[in-house]
Amino acid sequence: MAQWRLSQTGSIGFVPTMGALHQGHAELIHRSVAENDKTVLSIFVNATQFNEQKDFEAYPRTFEADSAMAKSLGVSAVYAPTANSMYPDGFQVAIEPGTASIPMEGLSRPGHFRGVATVVVKLLHAVQPHNAYFGRKDFQQLAVVREVVRALDMSPVIIGVETVRDSDGLALSSRNVRLSPSHRDKAGIIWQALQAGQKLFTAGERGSSRIVQAVHDTLISEPNCNVEYVTLCEAKTLISEDTITTPSVICVAVRFGDVRLIDNIELNF
Repeated sequence: MAQWRLSQTGSIGFVPTMGALHQGHAELIHRSVAENDKTVLSIFVNATQFNEQKDFEAYPRTFEADSAMAKSLGVSAVYAPTANSMYPDGFQVAIEPGTASIPMEGLSRPGHFRGVATVVVKLLHAVQPHNAYFGRKDFQQLAVVREVVRALDMSPVIIGVETVRDSDGLALSSRNVRLSPSHRDKAGIIWQALQAGQKLFTAGERGSSRIVQAVHDTLISEPNCNVEYVTLCEAKTLISEDTITTPSVICVAVRFGDVRLIDNIELNF
């Protein structure tokens, strides 16, 4: 990767992924290709950000199809490091993420964002892009990456790209393929619930607890949906607030069977 990088001129965009590409990833690639002279896509299933070994093992690996899709969309280079090259024997260094990593996923998945922060820093160092593209579906991850890049005085601009959704509103995710047909039919309730919260906000509600309750009640109306958390927080700091006074975000995590899904909706004035 270093040799390729040194041979390039013009701006480089970077789309880091764990593979199993779908239309959500395609949107990231489209943005990068449109806004940069060259685009690098990475494929690396990062074990250190998984809390459950079975989840890591079940993550779909579709490298050949991913590479073909990347080429068809105009990606200049695919960077696919091995686990050993990323984490050689004796590797002991980790990036400790900042305050954005503490709530929500930080509570539910201890160590997750340490793994994310470490691998993202290593990937950004390898590619040295001018711009890096992340999906807004993983809203907290985007906030963590921005905080880490800012704190470490790294140069890439971190760009958040809007979530791509299926016809029923379900956010596209590599995990969706693991949903059973019956669970997939019901999973649109996540977007319905988030919209219920946004509707209250648009109607003038500013009490966080009432909006959170509306989202929660909609989610549990579907018996197959097991709610892990519903959180309403400030969009920049991810600090929970009793009364909404600044742009905010509703974040949810649920399970359908053994498949864990996250999503969010932003509340803007």
